[in-house]
Formats: sequence, C-alpha cells, structure tokens
Amino acid sequence: MTLPASDAHTDRVIAGPGGAMTVQVGVITGDLTVTTTDRGDGTAAVVIQYTGAEEHYDLEGGPVRVPAGGVAALHRSVLAAVRAGGAARMPGTTPEP
Repeated sequence: MTLPASDAHTDRVIAGPGGAMTVQVGVITGDLTVTTTDRGDGTAAVVIQYTGAEEHYDLEGGPVRVPAGGVAALHRSVLAAVRAGGAARMPGTTPEP
C-alpha cells in the first residue's frame, strides 16, 4: 500500500498484551510504528509495522470515517487501542463473527 502525502500521523508504540490485529498476518506485537492517513475521501486508513521493518500491514477494521476531531484524534485513539492490546482493531469497529 502506498501512502498518499496528505494528512498523515506516525508514532511508535509498544503493543499491549495481545497486540494489534492486521488484515494480512493476524496479530503483531512488540515495538510497532503506526501511521494513520487521511485518504481524502472522508475516510482514514491505518498501517502498522514492526519498527524498523519495511513490511507494513493494514490494521483490521479500516478504513473508517474520519471523526469530528479529525485524523489526529483518530490517530490518538488508534495508539491507545494498540497500547491496550487485545488484538486491537480500528476504534469503533467490532470483529466479524
């Protein structure tokens, strides 16, 4: 996935117990880098990778609508979810049965 040069926020985070759920490889844990990007169509996507690695993965549940607080607010919510762990997904989404 190539990220557009639009509104994007990137931070490092240590995943909580149970890590973060990705579309491509399932749960990843440890020292991660999270990037939340405005797709320019009212939605945002999140990619996550092991810090220092080239491979990146889509966080399960995305893309999602950009909330009233903007992409920065969504990014903060994503970071909090990943820190909490528990196979974190995009905030506001629920696992499919």
